[in-house]
Amino acid sequence: MQIYIDGKFYPKEEAKVSVFDHGFLYGDGVFEGIRAYSGRIFRLEDHLDRLYDSAKTIDLAVPISKEEMTAAIIETCKKNNLTNAYIRPIISRGVGDLGLDPRKCPKASVVIMAVEWGAMYGDLYEKGLKAVTVSVRRNPAEALPPNVKSLNYLNNILAKIEANCKGGDEAIFFDTNGYVSEGSGDNIFVIKNGVIITPPTLNNLRGITRMVALEIATSLGITVHERNMGYYDLYCADEVFVTGTAAEVAPITWIDGRTIGNGKPGPITRQCMEQFKIVVQKEGTPIV
Repeated sequence: MQIYIDGKFYPKEEAKVSVFDHGFLYGDGVFEGIRAYSGRIFRLEDHLDRLYDSAKTIDLAVPISKEEMTAAIIETCKKNNLTNAYIRPIISRGVGDLGLDPRKCPKASVVIMAVEWGAMYGDLYEKGLKAVTVSVRRNPAEALPPNVKSLNYLNNILAKIEANCKGGDEAIFFDTNGYVSEGSGDNIFVIKNGVIITPPTLNNLRGITRMVALEIATSLGITVHERNMGYYDLYCADEVFVTGTAAEVAPITWIDGRTIGNGKPGPITRQCMEQFKIVVQKEGTPIV
């Protein structure tokens, strides 16, 4: 594996950052998760827009342009002979001292990794995932904007730990007001009486795959509502699915011991899954 660090490529065993890097010390940095399918990087421009917006929000000066970042990501895929990949660009605050002050970090650092990637949940795309609601609440927007994909994912990790302990494949967050928020690494959709309902993004990540799912629903003539939901909406749903770069479109058929619908991925979920496979094969930035 060849890993890009600040303009150079290093073998995995030699790819290192300083222990004084504030991304390591404090999670002070941002990242993206991007997929490549059949030699095309899917929605790369959207991902980079979000990456640079995240950096701007935390006042992090990115040392390379979007065009240079695009070229570096493509080159990382080529160096690793990847046509189907999960790509992780990272922008860290860079090397500083043991204090919090970002002014002590003179230059940000860019790292790009790319690995072969298949179906994240294996046969669970046919069976459906088990999900559990967790006691950990999603970080409120007034504490940390949810659309900043920061290197500090401890909130998500605590939810995942709780889901693991409860035997769930995925966690479902609620926000501090008691409304359904999102999964530990994905957005959530509920289907009732043929209508798709999803939480608003004011307090949740504006996922790229979420956006694609909404486009698919519109193309299929399915009504979509963005509104707050509670436990009742989850437990009484006809279908539930989640979306994310790593997970793609994945069905949930069990929540907190309740069987969702008939216990199998429902027809609208399956339509969205199939259409997503078609979309990702049609568009993207070529790896050439």
